[in-house]
Amino acid sequence: MFYPKEKLLLSTAYFPPVEYMAHISVHKETLVERFENYSKQSYRNRCNILSANGKLSLIIPVKRFRGKKTPIKEKKPDYSYSWQRLHLISINSAYRSAPFFEYYFDDFRVFFERKYDYLIDLNAVILDRLLTVLKLDVNWRFTSSFMATPPPDVNDMRETIHPKPSKSQSGREFKINEYCQVFDNRHGFQPNLSIIDLLFNLGPDAGSYLKESVRMMKPE
Repeated sequence: MFYPKEKLLLSTAYFPPVEYMAHISVHKETLVERFENYSKQSYRNRCNILSANGKLSLIIPVKRFRGKKTPIKEKKPDYSYSWQRLHLISINSAYRSAPFFEYYFDDFRVFFERKYDYLIDLNAVILDRLLTVLKLDVNWRFTSSFMATPPPDVNDMRETIHPKPSKSQSGREFKINEYCQVFDNRHGFQPNLSIIDLLFNLGPDAGSYLKESVRMMKPE
């Protein structure tokens, strides 16, 4: 069985992957890094879903500042692109036949109808909503300063959970039990997609699934 440290430290994430939410589910407290510099091609501004054509990345375009690293707390979504409409259409197309789509879809629609000034604020309200619908009684908060070297009671996974396996720094292999997905007959089971894939397919059982996934992990 995997026994987590008391606290978890994560980067912010847009509709996070299953692994991200699974680790949150078994920690007493989660800290979300607010003072790091923005990192490209990470879950900070993207999520993966399963569409009729296979795995699909939904990416939030962000405003760029040439020649300057931008703290994540200052990174702004770029609404000159119609990414909200595109993401909403893509999610609807991918999951409208999922067993729990109608039950949860309205919980998430609001995030595509309102414009948020900062990416981290959008991700924060999404995380709050996810914890509610998953019925996970856990606490989370932003960091108050940058943690270059977290204390011993903090499990630092800011760079561990990454969409590119080559950039993952995980010391454990996170294996997800297969569950029925909408297009698994075409593409086979696709692990560690956005948490919305798990919710739309498993519904109320998603929360217990997350905890069990982490408990089966072997210690380093």
